[in-house]
Amino acid sequence: MIKNYFKIAWRSILKNTGIFSLNIAGLAIGIASCLLITLFVVDELSYDRFNENADEIVRVVFKAKVNGEEMKEAVVMAPVAEALKSEFPEVVDATRLTNHYNPEFSFKNTSYRDSRFAYVDPNFFEIFTLPVVKGNINDPLKEPNSIVITEQEAKKYFGDEDPIGKILILEDENQQFKVTAVIEEVPKNSHFHFDIFASTEGYLPAQNSSWMNSEFYTYLLLKEGTSSENIEAKLPSIVEKYMGPQMKGEMGMTFSEFKKNNEIGLFLQPLTDIHLKSDFIASTQLEQGGDIKYIYIFSAVALFMLLIACINFTNLATAAASKRAKEVGIRKVLGSSKNQLIYQFLAESFIATTLAMLIAIVLFSLALPVFNDLAEKELPLNYLLQPNILLMLVCLIIIIGFLAGGYPAFFLSSFKPIAALKNKFSSSGESKNIRSGLVVFQFVISAGLILATLIVNQQMEYIQNKNLGYEKDQMLVLRETYLLGNKQNAFKNKIIRDPRVEHVTQSAFVPAGPSDNSMSGVFLQQEFKRRMFVYNVDEQYLPTMGMDLVAGRNFSKEYGSDSTNVIINERAAEILDFKEDPLGKSFIRDTHDGGQKLTVIGVVKDFHFKSLHQNIDPLIMLNNPYGGIIVRAKTANMSDLIKDLNATWISFNVNEPFSYSILDDSYNQTYRTEQKMGSILSIFAFLTIFVACLGLFGLVTYTAEQRFKEIGIRKVLGSSIPQIVALLSKDFLKLVLISFLIAFPICFYLMNKWLQEFAYRIEVGWQVFVMAALITFVIAFLTIAYKSIKAATANPVDSLRTE
Repeated sequence: MIKNYFKIAWRSILKNTGIFSLNIAGLAIGIASCLLITLFVVDELSYDRFNENADEIVRVVFKAKVNGEEMKEAVVMAPVAEALKSEFPEVVDATRLTNHYNPEFSFKNTSYRDSRFAYVDPNFFEIFTLPVVKGNINDPLKEPNSIVITEQEAKKYFGDEDPIGKILILEDENQQFKVTAVIEEVPKNSHFHFDIFASTEGYLPAQNSSWMNSEFYTYLLLKEGTSSENIEAKLPSIVEKYMGPQMKGEMGMTFSEFKKNNEIGLFLQPLTDIHLKSDFIASTQLEQGGDIKYIYIFSAVALFMLLIACINFTNLATAAASKRAKEVGIRKVLGSSKNQLIYQFLAESFIATTLAMLIAIVLFSLALPVFNDLAEKELPLNYLLQPNILLMLVCLIIIIGFLAGGYPAFFLSSFKPIAALKNKFSSSGESKNIRSGLVVFQFVISAGLILATLIVNQQMEYIQNKNLGYEKDQMLVLRETYLLGNKQNAFKNKIIRDPRVEHVTQSAFVPAGPSDNSMSGVFLQQEFKRRMFVYNVDEQYLPTMGMDLVAGRNFSKEYGSDSTNVIINERAAEILDFKEDPLGKSFIRDTHDGGQKLTVIGVVKDFHFKSLHQNIDPLIMLNNPYGGIIVRAKTANMSDLIKDLNATWISFNVNEPFSYSILDDSYNQTYRTEQKMGSILSIFAFLTIFVACLGLFGLVTYTAEQRFKEIGIRKVLGSSIPQIVALLSKDFLKLVLISFLIAFPICFYLMNKWLQEFAYRIEVGWQVFVMAALITFVIAFLTIAYKSIKAATANPVDSLRTE
């Protein structure tokens, strides 16, 4: 009997290849989209879960609000780890990590500067699951100057030689490190990725007892079942106990006095939250993470895509009912029961679902490389071969088969034999309302996604075109020129003489992309004001960057070294109450060896040196240049200029590769997460409305079949084709308009929440709603019009012929 069901089902499918193809296409696209997004979401949620004790590890973070400055930092003070371990019996162990920027390691005559290097406490590998594959398994970092390297790093430096016991030299500090162990590569789904781990034993910054300077990523291993919230509730007293005595000397006030108008404290962040739930200052993050909001958005998109595909299946199968009415009537007359008809139609549903699943897997395989490029991931194709995933796919076929085929099965099997044989059947008002509701649901999602895509694109365009207060076009950043040592000035002078170069400056501080970061506490008449960012620049920095002075003068060699003179931005002048007459005013900058009195000689117009997610912070510029070189070009042929700069670099016989970045690219990289979201959202918005239109096409087909004779009579009585098209279209277009009324308020609320993350953002105007409505309406109308015109141009004789 079951074999017969599937045999008849297959024959029926072959007779209705048009509708069946639409069914398959919609389901396949929906399932493939769902699989892609599911794989992305699973990967994002898997970060750091490879650690055996992932649920018991927390990171200690620092948050404060001081005189209006909001501080959120992922690093804390060096002594925090030991203090919390000794204070709380619930803390099994504590470990620290601090990264070392751009190290140069050498072995024999070979050196590399691309290694990612960090100092970690000796117990680091007892807390994090990074398996040792060779060497000291138990305590590889017990001794000072011992290092652990990854397998790939061992291959790079030592080839096929045994790396254990070999010596790597850190050229920057002329320090020798002994390889004690080799570990597997740090998993891609980790919030940090380093190639070399050195012991903090003997590392002086790790011995720092100050509770006023943060530079260590600190992790706690808690006893199983310990509530991190309970420990966090006790942290304020620990901060006061250890920080309080030092605050008096550093800031000139007691901890109690400080707490009257300010907030400061340590907090705990679960390890598995770091990747998706970190909103800390970018310079204190080990790597740029994801965003949990995008996980929610894409999960919803995946679910809606699948639901819309199932809705389409239902609508299209129902639309085919009119063509099979006689078949149902004959089957009932010949003795088929309602249950047998239900099984028959469910069999067709399962065949369609299975075929759709197979096609979806093919589409998934073809789309995955493109999706990986778009999302900047390395999601594996063999993900589908995991037993639990295969089981999920089988369950998905069964669930979708019932969900998508259930309504058509019961609908078709409920036809009355006589009415079915005469094609005299109609849907009940309830079933019509259900179908109308499904259309509205589909277009609520489609119109919402289109509106969201337009808003994201507008915000990205705003970011691209916003006046940043500096020039980012035609700018080259050569970060590594400090490696030239005393030859750097000669290299710089050669660049200046190039007629294609407009300005050159020396500084390690760049307003976009990787940059040095420095902050100092600022005092005004012995009163602590707040921390401010410090840029060390030369007299060419402002003209090279295209920045404007609103008061005073630039640094100049005519005035000597200008070593105690500073230029501040407008925001700093506001905080220091220097807005009226800032020139000549003085303040104290906190330094390691006491305070330094600085005098304001100029005020630079505010410029964005952080992401547009954040407000402009106060900034101090000192005439103390170091680091690399920034070049402002005046040629459209940047590739030739870069090529010649490379040749000049080589002529200086430095054993370092020439490296550069384009400032405009670095700026865009800051918003890669938003750009990726916008691109992915655009694609799935298109797919969603495409699948929704397949369903709409099915309903128009169904309506045209039901009103076949009516259309014929109207044509005989003189109705024109446009009138008939309008007749068939108006009800569906009303549903599309209703979907706008539901989708737009919801989408506006959600996208406005997203825009709140930007300190500088667009205002969502009425134009974007009109554009989203127009796009959706035109696509829906074209879908409806195609089938309507086909029905309107049919020969009325065919529709009026009696059975």
